[in-house]
Amino acid sequence: MPTTHNLLPNDPHDAALVSRVRPADWVNPQPAGRYNLVVIGGGTAGLVTAAGAAGLGAKVALIERNLLGGDCLNYGCVPSKGIISAARRAATMRSSAEFGVTADGVKIDFAAAMERMRRLRANIGKHDSAERFAALGVDVFLGNAAFTANGTVRVGDAELRYRSAVIATGARAAAPPIPGLAEVDYLTNETLFSLTQLPPRLGIIGAGPVGCEMAQAFARLGSEVFLLTSERGILPREDADASAIVRERMEREGVKIIEGAVVAQISRAGDAVRLKFSERRPPARRVGVDDRKDAVPEAGAPGADVTRTDGDLTVDKLLVAVGRAPNVEGLNLEAVGVAYDQKGVTVDDHLRTTNPRIFAAGDICSPWQFTHAADFMARIVLQNALFFGRKRVSALTIPWTTYTSPELARVGLNEHEARKRGVAIDTFTQRMADVDRAILAGETAGFVRVHVRQGTDEILGATIVAEHAGEMISELTLAMTHGLGLGKIASTIHPYPTQAEALRKLGDAYNRTRLTPRVRAIFQRLLAWRRGE
Repeated sequence: MPTTHNLLPNDPHDAALVSRVRPADWVNPQPAGRYNLVVIGGGTAGLVTAAGAAGLGAKVALIERNLLGGDCLNYGCVPSKGIISAARRAATMRSSAEFGVTADGVKIDFAAAMERMRRLRANIGKHDSAERFAALGVDVFLGNAAFTANGTVRVGDAELRYRSAVIATGARAAAPPIPGLAEVDYLTNETLFSLTQLPPRLGIIGAGPVGCEMAQAFARLGSEVFLLTSERGILPREDADASAIVRERMEREGVKIIEGAVVAQISRAGDAVRLKFSERRPPARRVGVDDRKDAVPEAGAPGADVTRTDGDLTVDKLLVAVGRAPNVEGLNLEAVGVAYDQKGVTVDDHLRTTNPRIFAAGDICSPWQFTHAADFMARIVLQNALFFGRKRVSALTIPWTTYTSPELARVGLNEHEARKRGVAIDTFTQRMADVDRAILAGETAGFVRVHVRQGTDEILGATIVAEHAGEMISELTLAMTHGLGLGKIASTIHPYPTQAEALRKLGDAYNRTRLTPRVRAIFQRLLAWRRGE
């Protein structure tokens, strides 16, 4: 696990943050006789668990070895969205002439944008501070935790006794086994936000959410960005049509995408980094044949006719945005019979580990490595660990958003997963280009796509690719969580003009499928009778 208690560049904002989430003068309290709950890890899952348990009257200890707030506050959601916000402002200014607003050149002060991010992060950090949690009634211990026996955890010289424990130590960036990578100074999400100078050339390995978000953001801020994808392309977990829209925008804004890259060697080139790789070259399209979605295998799939060419790339900075490793080192899980593997701690559907007194929540055990997923997993742990609850993680409906422009948001099944599971679906798609507010805002790229169980309006999943997709997906998540069908959305008045009106339009599209020829004929006869014919 990382154990760096300082952030770089360690300016006054970083110092203010660290003073809250890892105060140098912190004195661990004297352990209580026995805790209802000992929580190991002060990221989202651990903080929610500790605060919730204390609020319910439990005696709680929280142990953190590094910085309270975890990845989200210090290295993830908060700093990344700060930089993305700056990059979006730059992109808006560049496109302002389309609206009759002329900007006399766009000047980007990268150092100022990063300083703003650090200032805002430090302010947000007060919500995760040691002082705040102590005021909530949580015994906060800063140090390394290790199980010593079933029912005890040691941190420093103190031994904590517990009725139940929660492992919420999260995960960290893990480097792939690329020859030479360990010999160069590369970036991960834990070091990227320490930059104070814009890298003229930025290479990024990995085209998942982090890779795509940072590729577009740094390109907008002025870097020449090279994004190396796997054989599966960018955002491979998402709807292929949605990923293609994001890709088109990224390429239009200057991101150079190297598809299906296999990196053979990484080496130093002075102060720069050199990558030798091969990339996939797809076959030429056959007009009239390949226009069908199912005409040829997906690139990289068995049977796909592709060739490979060698490439050589030198960049000033290299970001590795692929791979995660669970933070299990030093916990002495073997002493308490908690099973784990390279993916994390093993849990059942109630988030109980192989030791019935120990639970886990968040990235240490979750296939969904999102802050909001960790939050709601912590709520399940609270009920199950303290009150003999039987809440199930499989009952959660978890959305997620990739914060590119346009954003790509998703909840539930997509078409590929439904087909793989043998679930028959009907699919409804509403193009943003046909939504008035999107037209007026110049944000017509994208669509809303909803999958319902065949013959019904039961929503099984949805994908939204739009400028405000992350704000729009929650309406569909609410509907899925509470069993509201697409017809209910159609009957809900949406303000005009808004981009969320696209959701109501989908409901209308579903309702039109109910007007079958037989129903139409009955209506025609009824209306003719009403006319006196």
